[in-house]
Amino acid sequence: MQPFPVVCSTLSASHLAAYLQQQYHLGAGTTCRLLRAAINHVYLVTDDLQKYVFRVYSLNWRSEKEIAEELRLLDLLRKNDIPVSYALPDPQGNLIQYITAPEGMRMGVLFSYAKGEKTLNFSEALHYKLGQIMARMHQVTLGLTLERVQYTPRVMLIDSFELLKQYLPPDTEEGQWMQKVQPYLLQQYLNAPAHLLRKGVLHLDIWFDNLNIHNNEEVTIFDFDFCGNGWLVHDLAYYIMQIYNTEREPGMYELKLDHFLKGYESITPIPEEEKKLIPVISVSFYFFYLGVQCSRFENWTNSFLNETYLKRYVNLVIKKLYSFHQLPEPV
Repeated sequence: MQPFPVVCSTLSASHLAAYLQQQYHLGAGTTCRLLRAAINHVYLVTDDLQKYVFRVYSLNWRSEKEIAEELRLLDLLRKNDIPVSYALPDPQGNLIQYITAPEGMRMGVLFSYAKGEKTLNFSEALHYKLGQIMARMHQVTLGLTLERVQYTPRVMLIDSFELLKQYLPPDTEEGQWMQKVQPYLLQQYLNAPAHLLRKGVLHLDIWFDNLNIHNNEEVTIFDFDFCGNGWLVHDLAYYIMQIYNTEREPGMYELKLDHFLKGYESITPIPEEEKKLIPVISVSFYFFYLGVQCSRFENWTNSFLNETYLKRYVNLVIKKLYSFHQLPEPV
């Protein structure tokens, strides 16, 4: 009897340890444990005292070419002394492994381990350093193009909202509010002076959960799974949005934002036209990332992804940020 088809499986960590030990000629004591099972599955691999991270991409999430382009970007950044976690080849020089899972062929990559730990609230000095790192990264990726997604207004606000509607009914108060806000955000994108905005390759997900801090000073950025092409200001807006989300003490948001921007502009200036767009792009990110969650419902941690969750998210997070930036109330 043939096994019943599945949408997404979780690979056995113990069997994966044996597989990676063989593929990469790791030590006999190699161990593996699951760190996160979300859109992609991430495992911590330990070979004696050496640590690695193995990411298993979900079926039909990224193509082989898209993964190869992500790894090409990481190699470019590493060669330019940008502190990133990068792909490690097996003894034959292969960066991508192919694993026959119950749902189909899945691809995996072994990454260097980012020393340190994730820290929700870190010092203004580290925000300054992150500003410098992002600016240096943008200098490297300015004008560069990957064979990956173009982060256009359609991708950010239209396609994502259609996915969101599957779980947040348009006739609800929250759905109607999002429907009214969307045209305003789209119009701001369309009105932006594109010729004055820097274009290149984006990380699109730099925040505390995608960087490790070692000895309160050494920063390593990882998880470039959303990297793509677009206006570089998207990286700025996303990072600033996350400062707003994580800093709750009075005055700390302003203090750490100031240090981040000063760090960035100590390397390269931010055009005024980009600064004006940051509030609009920050809110637009919620359309995009909620759309991603909805698109991957079957292999996301989906116990929370329902109408109630989305309504609370709109009321307590998106509306609050919209109001904070003093954007016009939707009509």
